[in-house]
Amino acid sequence: MSAPATAHADAGHHEPSKFHVYIQIAMILSVITGIEVVLIYMPLATWLIVTSLCVLSAVKFLFVIFYFMHLRWDKAFCTVLFFIGLILAGGTMWALLHLFGAEASVPLSATPALLLF
Repeated sequence: MSAPATAHADAGHHEPSKFHVYIQIAMILSVITGIEVVLIYMPLATWLIVTSLCVLSAVKFLFVIFYFMHLRWDKAFCTVLFFIGLILAGGTMWALLHLFGAEASVPLSATPALLLF
């Protein structure tokens, strides 16, 4: 006798399916992208535009990795592994940018020995 009562009580609380969540996230991402495009053409200070674009890009990145890469529903260990890899990749990129920065990319002056050949 309690089974129909339980089924009736659960009928009032419909949890949105993952498909609807994905559609909502995609709509949020498209709105953020639209804001980014409009922000580029706004007559604002450069530092404000760059900061806003970085923040909006980080929000989009987090939405994508947590929902579309399913990190929200994975174990915490997988999320930690992902962020460890992300930090290692960011550190490697930072090191390479400083290693081959503007000072290292300046061409050498032409020496007389090189002009002979």
